[in-house]
Amino acid sequence: MAESRLIHDRYRLEEVIGRGGMGEVWRAVDESLGRSVAVKCLKPVGPHHDASFSTVLRERFRREARVAAALQHRGVTVVHDFGEYEGVLFLVMELLDGRNLSQLLEENAHEPLPVDDVVEIAVQVADALAYTHERGIVHRDLKPANIVRLTDGTVKICDFGIARLGENIGTSSRLTGTGIAMGTPHYMSPEQIGGGHIDHRSDLYSLGCVLYEIATGVPPFDDEDAWAVLIGHRDTVPQPLRVHRPEIPEHVQQTVLDLLAKTPDGRPADARDLRLRMTGPRGLPAAPAPSAARPAAPAPLPAWGRRLTGGHHATATALRPVLPDHTAGLTGEWTTGTAVRPALAGQTVRRERPTPSPEALAVLAGRHSAGLSLGRLGRWEEAGEVHRAVAAEREHALGADHPDTLASRYEVAFTLSRTGRAEDALDGFRRVADGRERALGADHPDTLAARYEVGISLGRLGRAAEAVDLYTALIADRTRLSGPDDPETLRARHGLGVNLGRTGRWPEALEQARDISTRRARTLGPDHPDTLVSHREVAVALGWLARWPEALTVYTSVAGTRDRVLGPDHPDALASRNDEAHCLEQLGRHEEAVELYRRVAALRDRRAH
Repeated sequence: MAESRLIHDRYRLEEVIGRGGMGEVWRAVDESLGRSVAVKCLKPVGPHHDASFSTVLRERFRREARVAAALQHRGVTVVHDFGEYEGVLFLVMELLDGRNLSQLLEENAHEPLPVDDVVEIAVQVADALAYTHERGIVHRDLKPANIVRLTDGTVKICDFGIARLGENIGTSSRLTGTGIAMGTPHYMSPEQIGGGHIDHRSDLYSLGCVLYEIATGVPPFDDEDAWAVLIGHRDTVPQPLRVHRPEIPEHVQQTVLDLLAKTPDGRPADARDLRLRMTGPRGLPAAPAPSAARPAAPAPLPAWGRRLTGGHHATATALRPVLPDHTAGLTGEWTTGTAVRPALAGQTVRRERPTPSPEALAVLAGRHSAGLSLGRLGRWEEAGEVHRAVAAEREHALGADHPDTLASRYEVAFTLSRTGRAEDALDGFRRVADGRERALGADHPDTLAARYEVGISLGRLGRAAEAVDLYTALIADRTRLSGPDDPETLRARHGLGVNLGRTGRWPEALEQARDISTRRARTLGPDHPDTLVSHREVAVALGWLARWPEALTVYTSVAGTRDRVLGPDHPDALASRNDEAHCLEQLGRHEEAVELYRRVAALRDRRAH
């Protein structure tokens, strides 16, 4: 896009004024209205992502851009326009004359801002968040770089909508599984890290991280390793602000610490409540100053977190981890184990494995959660490193067949599958399936889940015949345990049908697809996405059997349902119309096919603009 200065026949790009993880921002001129604007150009999708990823990103971009354009508040950046030009998504915004908070900190050599400025920024951001939250909109990526202070003192939040491109991608089942990276570890709420429910109080936590940083000069949890930062958010109580900066008013310190509560219920109820508390309302209970009493000696951090700091001059021993009891429910079978020691007088003597401490188990559980969070951020290589390390330590502490060890091994295999190492993933899933069968039993849900992943890996490696055998056995077990209509039974049958087709056994694949479609329609409803996917598989099989008139009927039915349920310009609906046009081509009805292709192209163009 940089080579073509005029985009969309309207916006003339002049110079790059910012770069970030999502793309770059240009100073530009709107030649239609003769005003200066900022144009944010999102990075084009790289070759490592498939076509469905591109479709999801564009769909999400259009949806969130509309959300952002509807916001009208002095504390929210105005969005004028959005679209796509030569494959690059762009957003046209008001041009702001000021600095974001990250720039202000850098220009101030990372010294904290004046206390009055901290309070004023908190109040203005709280006003803007109150406006958006009351409209059901959560930012989900609030950080210093997304908060701008103008030269006249006005504070604005940027990137509403765009910040959410990767968050909640699973709002629709048609938008899942993309692995879009989302969130900034230093400002993520514990519920974001744990994959829990996100509401407006997640933004309040992120704002607490921002206020902590501009008041002390560093984030509440600061480390080079992202997973250590994530664990800090989840398990560690941040140092009081006045430890580093005694002049901070007590009510400001207490409000920021309340924003950083580990659970949403422990934070201020909403942004308006936050505004009142930051301005020091009468009757606010004052927390004791750090000098009033000598705090109890905090528990030392484990080795993996010893570089984690909180505040300006924090040390490892100043952090006090809150360790949940992850040993509840563990039996001696898992916590003691046995190992052989040297024999005496020709005898074999077995000794018990030392029982791991609750603190050690909690640390491993926290690191496991951090690995999951890195995966949700799309950082699969890093997630794999964390899971491999945790798996090794769990095996040493608990044994190779302990459920927790196998859970880590499962996640290692999953990260291998996401980084293109299908052979290694297959080997990993097989080992987990065998271990779970020994430890939990052949019929345990976790064992069956691992077997399903083995089938997925076989299919990806082109070993469809082996996948057919695996799914056939898995379906028998699922049916015996949960019945023929259980979603997991039907899921396994879908995998069987796909691989039957891959081996050329299309009559059998057609039979599977028809029965699955009927059962899903009965249990989930005829318009459910899974039902429509199965219905489409019927048409695919009919096409491979050269039964094109029947296939056309099914493709047309699926397209009509998706038009009605999702709208005619939804990506899934457009894909169905493409299926229909392809079928028309196979039937020799070329003029109708061309006309349908044109309609699809027009609808796509309309969505893009």
